[in-house]
Amino acid sequence: MIMLKNLMSTTTMVSILVITLVGFSAMLGWTFAQPAGTAGEPVVFTVKPGTPTKVIAVELENRDLIKNAFVFRIAAKLRGVENSLQAGEYAISPVMPVNQMLDMMSQGQTAYQQITIPEGYTVDQIAGLLAEKKIADPEKFKTLAKTFAPYPYMQANPNTKYSAEGFIFPDTYRFAKGISEEEMLALMVKQFDAKLTPDLRQQAAQLGLSVREVIIMASLVEKEAKLSEEQPVIAGVFSNRMKKDMPLQSCATIQYILGYPKAELTIQDTQIDSPYNTYQSMGLPPGPIANPGSAAIKAVLFAEKTDYLYFVADKQGKHHFSKTYEEHLTAISQVQI
Repeated sequence: MIMLKNLMSTTTMVSILVITLVGFSAMLGWTFAQPAGTAGEPVVFTVKPGTPTKVIAVELENRDLIKNAFVFRIAAKLRGVENSLQAGEYAISPVMPVNQMLDMMSQGQTAYQQITIPEGYTVDQIAGLLAEKKIADPEKFKTLAKTFAPYPYMQANPNTKYSAEGFIFPDTYRFAKGISEEEMLALMVKQFDAKLTPDLRQQAAQLGLSVREVIIMASLVEKEAKLSEEQPVIAGVFSNRMKKDMPLQSCATIQYILGYPKAELTIQDTQIDSPYNTYQSMGLPPGPIANPGSAAIKAVLFAEKTDYLYFVADKQGKHHFSKTYEEHLTAISQVQI
């Protein structure tokens, strides 16, 4: 009889414990599903790489995006994502439940997509980068770039490959998800226009150069110079050759025609029929061959004054400059050793 009573007592206690646990779990589930508020626009919440969950929770609470940092941490632990919250920028609002926030952060559902465009990238390379990052349709981007010209200096002649080539500023961009290719391109060229300060435009005018001419030459400098300190010297060489009515003979223009950086050009390569071929045509090509950075643009505007007319790169990418063709031939033989 006593054993039966003990058994009943134990059963009752277990039942109460189960009911309590179920009730507690239900309460936690309800709590995790409750937002911090009933109104509020989404704000950008940044999670830096390596930030612990407890720090994220406190920051969310401090910004009134959640009610309780401890609850956020418990929810993350119970869901097994405590150590899986990813760095990025998230669109968080007070009306968002904790569960939804954890889903976003553990799955890396950031509000913005980030891309860095290096100096000297072409439109084709940028399109490839956008495709790689799954940010945009590369073919749509390239199609738009052919005729996109919101600023007068972008108006190209019919021989240009892309009217936007040269005017996409190399930088790190943050794009909202869902942005169209046209909006994306517009932001990039707007950034270029902003970087082209009144002082730089005035310097171009003093040199007797249009903005377009500056950028075309800067694109050649960007692609030819491997070392930043050589950019003003190379810009000076191109300027000297143009003043003497000499063809620019830029290998970079041939590589642009070919569509890839061929290490050693052949005589046949330099004879390709193209308006971009600066071995066959005098003066600048019809458009930029890449998107130059600020340093290359300034190198053209503040080119180093020398008597150099030739340059050749050695195997390390360093250029050797010459004043005469004979000196140039000697330099070529030396770098080939």
